[in-house]
Amino acid sequence: MRTFAGKLAVVTGGGSGIGRELVCQLVAEGCHVAMCDISAAGMTETRALCRSQEVSRGIRITSHLTDVSAEAQVLHFRDALAREHDTDKIHLLFNNAGIGGGGSLFSNSRVQWEKTFNICWGGVYYCTRAFLPMLLQADAAHIINTSSVNGFWASVGPNVPHTAYCAAKFAVKGFSEALIADLQVNAPHVKCSVVMPGHIGTSIVANSRRVQYDTDSEILNAEELAQMRIRLAASGRDLSQVSDADLQALAVERARQFRENAPTTAASAATIILDGVRAGRWRILVGNDAHELDAMVRETPEEAYEPAFFEKFIAKSGWRVGR
Repeated sequence: MRTFAGKLAVVTGGGSGIGRELVCQLVAEGCHVAMCDISAAGMTETRALCRSQEVSRGIRITSHLTDVSAEAQVLHFRDALAREHDTDKIHLLFNNAGIGGGGSLFSNSRVQWEKTFNICWGGVYYCTRAFLPMLLQADAAHIINTSSVNGFWASVGPNVPHTAYCAAKFAVKGFSEALIADLQVNAPHVKCSVVMPGHIGTSIVANSRRVQYDTDSEILNAEELAQMRIRLAASGRDLSQVSDADLQALAVERARQFRENAPTTAASAATIILDGVRAGRWRILVGNDAHELDAMVRETPEEAYEPAFFEKFIAKSGWRVGR
């Protein structure tokens, strides 16, 4: 698929981050888009960024309030898309929606753990199932599943549990690779790519917290503060003189640093992804840090979870300690 002009793309998580940039860049190339998100306000902002293209070129953009971890909502999204775009086919499915959180089986609740897993993995599965008949109706189609470097390296550093997100992203990677053969046998005109971004400058930290705790407040609640103390203590920090206000300030600063100090912007990430789709690559690494980490894990997999490995990666990649 060398061009996206005149095609119809589904983008999950289109209200912010990489999803927003995918929508904007697809629309700029003349592609019609149906996006979904759990944030109506976020999708409104995305659509406003595309307004001139939508009006001047007659591009059709629709927004659908959808929790991709709920299959009934995904099916409703599909049916609404078919009505509003008056079509029985789509050409591109970007399974991009995701959140973090629920990192530990010990310090996080089962509800938090499963919310992360069910959005990051369940959303990919439900959307692929739901939209597959519409992909089959197209002359050529492409499924693009967003995994992560945490889909081949289950860590963000020593003593930092990250089990829910990593497990989900490993599932997305394995599913995507297995789907390649399934499509070759049963639907050779449909391709599949797995996307593995490194550290991308998005608001996923703040957005994940909003989803996990169903709040728009920037103030951490008692449960969040307790979990943060457990995580920091496990990493060896002395918290005897650290107040709740200190923790609140630290949480805000970490979210800011994650967004502003990333080596790759969301816009650059979207461009890399779309270029990879155009080139027909089934494996799309996003960011120099992703390429560096991939090479390191392949070279010495048995050392991948040792502190020395992480320090070596930090020195090579440009990641900042404390991110």
